Amino acid sequence: MHTDPNTPDLRPDGALPPDPSSKGPLHGGPEAAEDERPYGVEPEFVEEIVALLRARERDAVLARLAGLHAADIADLIEQADPNERADLIDLLPAALDGEVLSYLNPDLREALIERFEPQELAAAVADLDTDDAVDLIEDLDAETRAQILANLPAEERALVQENLTYDEDSAGRMMQRDLVAVPEFWTVGKTIDYVRAATDELPEDFYDIFIVDPMHRVVGAVPLSRLLRQRRAVRIADLVTDEVDAIPATMDREEVANLFRQYALVSAPVVDAAGRLIGVITVDDVVRIIDEEAEDDLRKLSGSGDTGVFSGIADIARGRVGWLTVNLATAFIASGVISLFEGTIEQIVALAVLMPIVASMGGNAGTQTLTVVVRALATHELSSANALRVVGKELLVGMINGGIFAVMVGLIALIWYGPMIGVVIGLAMIINLIVAGLSGALIPLGLERIGVDPAVASAVFLTTVTDVVGFLAFLGLASLFLL
Repeated sequence: MHTDPNTPDLRPDGALPPDPSSKGPLHGGPEAAEDERPYGVEPEFVEEIVALLRARERDAVLARLAGLHAADIADLIEQADPNERADLIDLLPAALDGEVLSYLNPDLREALIERFEPQELAAAVADLDTDDAVDLIEDLDAETRAQILANLPAEERALVQENLTYDEDSAGRMMQRDLVAVPEFWTVGKTIDYVRAATDELPEDFYDIFIVDPMHRVVGAVPLSRLLRQRRAVRIADLVTDEVDAIPATMDREEVANLFRQYALVSAPVVDAAGRLIGVITVDDVVRIIDEEAEDDLRKLSGSGDTGVFSGIADIARGRVGWLTVNLATAFIASGVISLFEGTIEQIVALAVLMPIVASMGGNAGTQTLTVVVRALATHELSSANALRVVGKELLVGMINGGIFAVMVGLIALIWYGPMIGVVIGLAMIINLIVAGLSGALIPLGLERIGVDPAVASAVFLTTVTDVVGFLAFLGLASLFLL
């Protein structure tokens, strides 16, 4: 169990805390099996909580949740059945922890947040860092958001509203406003004394101290590890890092993630158009962004829209129907190619049995290349500088795999239907896997060149190409050699 000392105590007055010697909610006590994961909640704990909820054992549920990390409470809520989930949520308003809501899946959070009064949500939001507060309320309807903001303290409300003015995918939207900034002329001793004395004004966790000039422009940063190793009389300006990776508030959050990845950053200052320090982004925010961007790319590649496991049935169906319709249209193109060879198929029925193999192998091979290339484009590992080399590599991979599977499929077809059909399907396999490798690389590169997100449209175009080429190669070669 991951215990958070800052998590509010959810136990009612007079309730006894859980017996430390008893089995923990996550792993079954100190003698738990070694293969159990060291985080989250186990299914057995979820079942125990559900049983207590059904028995109306409110105090027992609260006692079992006492000291549980906010992320684990969110995990518990997500795993519970919808009916028990509502009962569990109803236990929380008296001591609602905003961290719990911030860790919830966004789709589920949006549905459950309606169960709370604006005053309760405002109290929870006020305890969060600015970036988490913005993330919590940004997708709410305008009326609910206005009610929450109206119940926030004036200073907190102003900061949240300012973050909300930035674009949804920008650094300004995701930045945290609490940070540590000191002037250039301060010493190490004065800085340490300031950090110790101003605990209520400073963020709970921080990694760097930013050095600013009289105009509040960033001139450097000092990691805490470097600060604590110095004597008190040393000037803070003498400790600044050589370069500060200041992030414009308008920078896209995906670019922010790439910056952190490229230079192994743990925090970076955010500046406005005039270069003035207005916020900070830390690595925990970037981890979340990387996770969300990777998930977004996977959804786009599959054509499943913006829906997830907690989305409503109607939303899921609506999110998927668009690209399925496009795929249906492209499937008719492949069917049109097959119709050109009706006479050939009528004379050699074996072709109808074998031709799906060529198309499916090409589709799978192309998808493998496509996935690698789209992700490399997103992380800037692939650019115009090395694109030709990557395309050439995929061409060679397609030739090698085409040769391997041509032999395998050709031998099987030879045994079933004779040597000539084995030769035909083998040659078609080589052609389609080469084309699949090239298409899997060239399609996303081409889409990016014309300004279209490769993750959105690549899969449909790739499937069409591999199907059409696969059928053309197989049936065309069959017409040439077998009739």
